[in-house]
Amino acid sequence: MESCIFCEIINGKREASIVHDDDRVLAFMDIFPINPGHTLVIPKVHCAELTGLDPDIGAQIFKVAMRVEQAIRQSGIPCAGTNLYLANGSIAGQEVFHLHLHVIPRLVGDGSGFRFGSVNRSHPPRQALNEFAAKIKTRL
Repeated sequence: MESCIFCEIINGKREASIVHDDDRVLAFMDIFPINPGHTLVIPKVHCAELTGLDPDIGAQIFKVAMRVEQAIRQSGIPCAGTNLYLANGSIAGQEVFHLHLHVIPRLVGDGSGFRFGSVNRSHPPRQALNEFAAKIKTRL
């Protein structure tokens, strides 16, 4: 594996402003925040994408993200809403290839956000939706 900035943070080789640390998950402030309070929640084991992540660790990541989100809202940091965002793969916008879940406080007029474009935004017939659902169900 090439050098991983998040693994270096986990191993104490890089500084981070830690908000949560347990045996499986670490949460720390994003150094390029969208808004104050922007936090990253990562697994302590290196895993580039969701594929291969232990489901129990995934559950812990989300539990910690929920607690961080609530703590941000109660902290006095400006927060009118939040986004939880995970880019999975380069095509989805992932830039650091150590899985990480963003907890992003949102402010009115902050100019950021996740918006669906009009490309591929059709309203497929129910039969097509049922076929997609069936394909996914067979793999669960």
